[in-house]
Amino acid sequence: MILLKRVSFLDKLMFTKHLAIMIKSGVPIFEAVESLAANSESEYFKFVLRDVLVGVENGKSLCDALKKYPKIFDDFYTSLIKVSEDSGTLEETLEFLSEQLAKDYALRKKIQGAMFYPAIIMATGVGIAGFISLFILPQLVGFFTSLDIELPLPTKILLFIANIMKDHGILIFGGGAVFFIFLRWFVNTKLFKPIWHKMLLRIPIFGKLLKYGQLARFCRNLATLVKSGVPIAEGLRTASNTMSNVVYRSYLLVVREDLLKGKSISISLQERKFSEIPPMLTKMIGVGEKTGNLEEVLLYLSEFYEQEVDDLAKNLTTMLEPILLVGIGGMVAFIALAIIGPIYKVTSNF
Repeated sequence: MILLKRVSFLDKLMFTKHLAIMIKSGVPIFEAVESLAANSESEYFKFVLRDVLVGVENGKSLCDALKKYPKIFDDFYTSLIKVSEDSGTLEETLEFLSEQLAKDYALRKKIQGAMFYPAIIMATGVGIAGFISLFILPQLVGFFTSLDIELPLPTKILLFIANIMKDHGILIFGGGAVFFIFLRWFVNTKLFKPIWHKMLLRIPIFGKLLKYGQLARFCRNLATLVKSGVPIAEGLRTASNTMSNVVYRSYLLVVREDLLKGKSISISLQERKFSEIPPMLTKMIGVGEKTGNLEEVLLYLSEFYEQEVDDLAKNLTTMLEPILLVGIGGMVAFIALAIIGPIYKVTSNF
């Protein structure tokens, strides 16, 4: 029985890359998929690929067989496979698709890497604060209250926190955990998710990182689809499904509706004036539409925003490090002052 029914993005990327190489080398597609299934380290992915082979054996196209697993092979992936099967360019499309997936993977890693360091620092700070609050501060209450002196203000504040943690510490941390779980569920509800995703894009530094990541993905995926022969309206629908942020997903669907009514993408973007779409992107798309080089312009824009993500990711640690260190240093200094202050006051009386 397979417990973990999940396939990583890297598994899908490597499958596509190896499949392209094998087909290019003259290996029949059935044998290629069968071989990749046998060599997959993921038991669930083995099951999926073998089921895809069963579908192909029963007369389905590769696209239709892959569509059975939309969480692994999304609209973007299957749309390109369908076009390539119809045009007889499966080998070239798989090779091109593997390159685009590799770029998307690199982009995801840059964003995750940029957020990893601040997350570790904050998690460490919360962990230390929690340990001190639950196990150290309650032990200090009796000691400080037994001192027959006027306690310094930092010590009084620390004692106030210590008394709360001594009486209600477990309840506070337990309630915090429950609240965090509820909050994660709530921000993913259909009602609040668009609001939450819009708020994420407004966060200083991090919002810009997410914004550039979404723009790079949109431009690259739409360029890939158009270059492969997918109609632009269908390309916009498919590209919208690849957006992880529902704000951009809704923008693309609105633009698609305008396109079906006879407007160009650039005119739609100009009239709608979406707050998270830079004017430069609108102007560049307009140039691409007028010159008939839309896919080249979109690829240029994707590379531009990927570079912006790269630059921002490199500078993020440098920008945040002083803030995080000052915050944690301030917390440690406050606790040290609160503990050492009354001890120094007692010893100075002797």
